Amino acid sequence: MNDLPSFKNLVYLVNLHQELNFHRAAKACGVSQSTLSTGIKNLEDMLGDKLLERHGNTFTFTAIGEDVVQRSRKLLAEANDMVSLVRQQGNVMTGNVRLGCISSIALFVLKSIFKHCDEAYPDLNLTIKEGSTDELIEALTKGELDMIFVAQPVDIGRHHYMKLGIDPFKFVVHPDLAEQLGEPLDYQNLPDESIYLLKGESSMSETELGPFFLDNKKKFSHQSATNLQTLALLVDAKVGAIFLPQMAIDYGLIKHSNAVVMQPPGEAPYREIGLMWRKSSIKVATLRTLGLAIQKLRYN
Repeated sequence: MNDLPSFKNLVYLVNLHQELNFHRAAKACGVSQSTLSTGIKNLEDMLGDKLLERHGNTFTFTAIGEDVVQRSRKLLAEANDMVSLVRQQGNVMTGNVRLGCISSIALFVLKSIFKHCDEAYPDLNLTIKEGSTDELIEALTKGELDMIFVAQPVDIGRHHYMKLGIDPFKFVVHPDLAEQLGEPLDYQNLPDESIYLLKGESSMSETELGPFFLDNKKKFSHQSATNLQTLALLVDAKVGAIFLPQMAIDYGLIKHSNAVVMQPPGEAPYREIGLMWRKSSIKVATLRTLGLAIQKLRYN
């Protein structure tokens, strides 16, 4: 049988690729810098090719090095899944599930999910990581997360996708502005650049609003907020109007404000909420069961 690389050295390589610095990578791995350097060199010797091009105190990954990093991430993810499977000993709803969620969803769903799991699956340990859609998909691909919440549109790639449901947007304005708009709502009565969006998310963005955004582009501000709470404050301060997802309204995000919720005319914009996980995950049965529970909990 051919010699195989050690998982320890693959971990060193993946962390070095992530940190792009030997000192930080060694710290992340909990070893000395010399130990990490030796591990990378041993990996190169074993594979018979250079993974790094060294330039004095700096380095870059070779083309084959980049390929080895990507394959190493998949191997490490599957190894972690294998360990989890053995530790579960056939009991599906046990063990650890690492859940990722974007901020415009996390606030409104996680409390009920954790409460349900505590009651229905006491042996299941849920942990949460919040981040942007791109960050979460990358972490899922690397095996750092088991399941993530996403708002369409996203590139599913080779992952499995489970649709949870539709979250319609409502138009939210200050009472003074609501009087100017009249009934039915006519966006053309709005001042230019008076609608604010959420920055850095796949929801409540110009991409998701699609044709609606293009038809009313002048009405949208070039400025944006980084979270829904800030968007809601803009309404209270009479700075502008916003689109707010129904789940945020149901949660009570604007309960103590004077904001007026208006139904957008015609075909209202919405976001589709779903879950993603790796098709290769050994936890598929656990993730599917959890996904169905979340679907029932939120959308049935």
